[in-house]
Amino acid sequence: MTGGRSVVSGLWTLVIGLWNLIFLIWNLLIMQLFYHPELSESSEEITFDNVESQHIVRVLRKKENDTLWITNGLGILFKGSIIHANDKKCRVKIIEIYPQKRLRDYQLCIAIAPTKNMDRMEWFVEKATEIGIDKIIPIISEHSERKVLKTERLEKMAIAAMKQSGQYFLPEIAQPIDFNQFIKNNICEQKFIAHCVDSQKNSLKTLVQKGKNVLILIGPEGDFSEREINLTLKHDFQPIELGKTRLRTETAALVAVHSVIFANE
Repeated sequence: MTGGRSVVSGLWTLVIGLWNLIFLIWNLLIMQLFYHPELSESSEEITFDNVESQHIVRVLRKKENDTLWITNGLGILFKGSIIHANDKKCRVKIIEIYPQKRLRDYQLCIAIAPTKNMDRMEWFVEKATEIGIDKIIPIISEHSERKVLKTERLEKMAIAAMKQSGQYFLPEIAQPIDFNQFIKNNICEQKFIAHCVDSQKNSLKTLVQKGKNVLILIGPEGDFSEREINLTLKHDFQPIELGKTRLRTETAALVAVHSVIFANE
């Protein structure tokens, strides 16, 4: 009789566990994701800033005891409960923590010359984040149309795209760097450069090796200079083509991101 009770108890525990898992998956599919960069596995309570608090309390009409799903952009999902629904300082108690695995077993970095029109650069950051990228580095080259770039707006675009696409790893938006300095100090397993000069090139999709880190250089509308192209070749960058047509800077960068993702499937 005792053995029968143990079996029933074990089955009941299994059913509860499966139900909890189904409930979690259901919540993840329909949830709205929030972001808080200061969250860690030791956090017990957090306070959102004024902007996010207004969105939670005024726009979404969240109240005390409502559940929030939050990520710190470092691969951890937090389940929280509102303890003070204030539209200036919304306080949340952390209930559970769910570490997440990376979707990719490699790192993808795009080094791109900023576009003159910032809307196009923002568009690239948004779409690349949705598709999957780890780092974006603005590089200032000889023919760059934009020599100064503030990254705050790009970081906000990346955060919004991460939340919208239900991801838990926020891509890094690096500070702009001079082309020459970047080339000489960068190390990566696979390094490619996309330029418009007629020369021997191979398709990026045929060159990418699965599971290895990738760095791709995307030039400005005026392309890289001859000197810059030669410098990259001396530092083991492979010239690539991204199609048979000439692409805008942001389009080329997004095609490169997709090509790497596709080649690794």
